[in-house]
Amino acid sequence: MTAPGNEDMLLAGTITGAYGIKGWVKVHALTDPVESFLSFGHWQLTYRGQTRDGEFVDGRRQGKGLIAKLAGIDDRDAAQALRGTEVWVSAQELPDLETGEYYWHQLQGLQVWCLWQGEELLLGEVDHLIETGANDVLVLRPCEDSIDARERLLPYLPGQVVKRVALKDRRMDVDWHPED
Repeated sequence: MTAPGNEDMLLAGTITGAYGIKGWVKVHALTDPVESFLSFGHWQLTYRGQTRDGEFVDGRRQGKGLIAKLAGIDDRDAAQALRGTEVWVSAQELPDLETGEYYWHQLQGLQVWCLWQGEELLLGEVDHLIETGANDVLVLRPCEDSIDARERLLPYLPGQVVKRVALKDRRMDVDWHPED
């Protein structure tokens, strides 16, 4: 998800509450692995329409989640007041990927096409992805000129289902039956 009005900023996580009494917060990180959340150098915090810069000065994995210390937040009440705050990072800070690998945000908005009986059909547009454990799933929403008004779920299986991703053309070609 990109920040409204700023396509360069990506949602990296959400503060879910306080941890302890010294101003630490619990963070639901959207990064994989979770610990990579702390590797970014610049964060923007957004809460109730207000945005400000933030600096995480420490952090570590705690169970399945992450706990972190924000500069200037020194007690439990201040940490708890941040509950629900979204943490955004610049897309330019993401590490480069190998050829043929993509970040989820790069796939969102791509038109998904299949070839069926010699005709190219527009199945929809990638709205978001779901992590299932076995493989990620593309959630397609109907868009202008798509073949119908159905939402579709397609496994994100490069080489099998996903045949080609063309980011510059905002297009993905898939091997998929249009009725599935």
